[in-house]
Amino acid sequence: MLRGRWRTTGRAVLRVIIVWLVSSLTLLALAGILPDFQLQSDDGDTITRTAVTAGWGAGAFGLLSALVWPLLVRALLLVPALVLGALVFFLNGSLLLIALWLIPDGRGAANPETAVVVAAVMSAVASATSTALAVGDDDAYRRRLSRLADRRRRRSGEDGGMGGPPGTVFLQLDGVGHQVLLDALANGVMPNVAAWLGDTPTHRLTRWRTDWSSQTGASQLGILHGSNHDVPAFRWYEKDSGRTMVSNRPASAAELQRRAIERTGDGGLLTLDGASRGNLFSGGADELAFVLSIAARRGRSNRSRAGYFAYFSDPANAVRTVVSFAAEVARETGQSLRARARGDRPRVSRGGLYPFIRAFATVLERDVVVAAVIGDMLAGRTAVYADLVAYDEVAHHSGPHSRDAQQVLARLDRSVGLLVKVADHAPREYRIVLLSDHGQSPGETFEGLYGLTLKDLVRAGCGLPVSRRAERTRSGAEARSAARHAVRHALHRPVRDGAEDKPAQGSDPVVLASGNLALISFPDVPGRMSREQMDARHPALLPTLADHPGIGFLLVRGEAHGSVVLGRGGVEVPVAELRDGEGPLAGMGAGAADAVRRTDTFPHVADIMVNSTFDPGTGRVHAFEEQIGSHGGLGGQQSYPFLLSPLVLSPPVPHIPHSPEAEAGHPAELAGAEAVHRVLRRWLREGSGPQVPVGLSAVAAGGVPRQAEAPADDVPAAADPRPAQDGVPPEGAWRQSG
Repeated sequence: MLRGRWRTTGRAVLRVIIVWLVSSLTLLALAGILPDFQLQSDDGDTITRTAVTAGWGAGAFGLLSALVWPLLVRALLLVPALVLGALVFFLNGSLLLIALWLIPDGRGAANPETAVVVAAVMSAVASATSTALAVGDDDAYRRRLSRLADRRRRRSGEDGGMGGPPGTVFLQLDGVGHQVLLDALANGVMPNVAAWLGDTPTHRLTRWRTDWSSQTGASQLGILHGSNHDVPAFRWYEKDSGRTMVSNRPASAAELQRRAIERTGDGGLLTLDGASRGNLFSGGADELAFVLSIAARRGRSNRSRAGYFAYFSDPANAVRTVVSFAAEVARETGQSLRARARGDRPRVSRGGLYPFIRAFATVLERDVVVAAVIGDMLAGRTAVYADLVAYDEVAHHSGPHSRDAQQVLARLDRSVGLLVKVADHAPREYRIVLLSDHGQSPGETFEGLYGLTLKDLVRAGCGLPVSRRAERTRSGAEARSAARHAVRHALHRPVRDGAEDKPAQGSDPVVLASGNLALISFPDVPGRMSREQMDARHPALLPTLADHPGIGFLLVRGEAHGSVVLGRGGVEVPVAELRDGEGPLAGMGAGAADAVRRTDTFPHVADIMVNSTFDPGTGRVHAFEEQIGSHGGLGGQQSYPFLLSPLVLSPPVPHIPHSPEAEAGHPAELAGAEAVHRVLRRWLREGSGPQVPVGLSAVAAGGVPRQAEAPADDVPAAADPRPAQDGVPPEGAWRQSG
């Protein structure tokens, strides 16, 4: 044992010496390259003397980085994350100036601007060297991860789940459809994920179907909180309050989360020792970072510092992220120029702030979320749900099957591989589940194909003046809003929900787009306007919309026979008589009729629900906003995300022998985000034992329910107002216990 300790100590000392030597050589090289950086006296020094000076400087800078830097970051955790990221270079440069000041005889000197550059390079080189050495020494890597985990547990006072049941990481690849994943695996784009489905598979791949509203707001609310009732689209107008709800606005996200908790009587999927990273909703977790539903409030539980310390405690992380951010901006600019030069169609504008928004999604959000998940795994948290929005943002502007999007998938695959490696060193076993919230369908925009926006068409059908200048609909991508609100937090500006949340004025129709789904409301008419009222007020409107070649079908309420779906050529089908694959729903896929019927029951369904046309041969739809890869309605791959789960977990959908689906070789379909929530809860039960009921009194008071005393077996929540069915209490009445 003593011999082993000496060997371990010797390896550690050798690694320190190697990093020191490499850093010294880097310092010498920089002194020779940069004119304002010197390691010699004014009279000049011998090579030996200069090398000693470089060694002094590299050693001092390394010690300061190891000892002082974590203290500086901890002291600055009250500073929002983006500001801290910008301060990294200033602080790192300051440490280098101090290190040069500590060199005997004052032989080290640099102006502040040069010190920032030198410090960044030194941190990156030292980090790369340490990582390379650790990769070659599995024991060292394991010890480093163990030390990090022990340190986190000591700070939190937790046992980290040592020796406990397995933990679960749910990693959402935003917008990656089932078919896109299959293509990426077949083309070798995602080798780490492909290994799970290789010759000896460890995971199973399941396709599931979204609701009519195939977008993150509806899907993630249903997945994390068990209910997406009354979420008809990404954005919609509510007549009773006179406001527009937008899923990726903090105030709207907070309200949607409150409604879901009130409806289910449950705090969410992550109420027991959970962490929520990069999501629209918290899922009831205590550990939060980049969670939009809590961005409108500022308190100890949701400041920007949450989840950032482990990332910024290494200055090389911030250096690497900022350099990658700049490289991504340049990459997007180059790709956009090449697409324009080639004359690619369809194409949307990719200028303005978009390159920076893309870099935020593909670099900053990815790096911070992955680092936070790594920290959660090292701390042994029971359940983690994280969303990586990179693919979704790029696919909106470059197309879901574009080379740009494929490159993003490859980088996301490397993030998955990193988490798999970390799981081997976590204090408990982890089951990693990959899933997506929706897919994307390609196609030319409605405006690009027909030369006018849907709003223009609606106004023309109402006999209202149409602006000569088309009014573009702002993209609803999650990363755009997350980036904007992150900047507002960084500048300590109040969070505002934008012009879209202003009450509607007058009798003009409100037209809101959600991908290839649009909602039209008349704010001056109380309640849901009927077809008969519209015909009397604007007789040309419904025929104009229904017969347009870019519109697939409309949903409106009828006074005599209930709601009807309208299609081209005067086709009218009562909602109760809708059939998949028939009439206006031809080609929309299985489950489309049920999805339309369900949305028709929502209290805030629009006066007119509009779904674009869908071409089954090409898979194309026409977004009513500026996106060539879109989602939000029915039609094509946008409705089919995936669930990739370990085989040790029960199948998402049970195999029913002798059923028509089984005999046809197809399992029963997992339909709707709420069904996915029930599957994920079941998996948490399988890993974490019996459930505990949620106290509805805490929910009613606006709080997130806490863990109660675990009974011996699953016990229904006595206060749950919803009736049991066949003796089985409602799913929302349970919460996983450790």
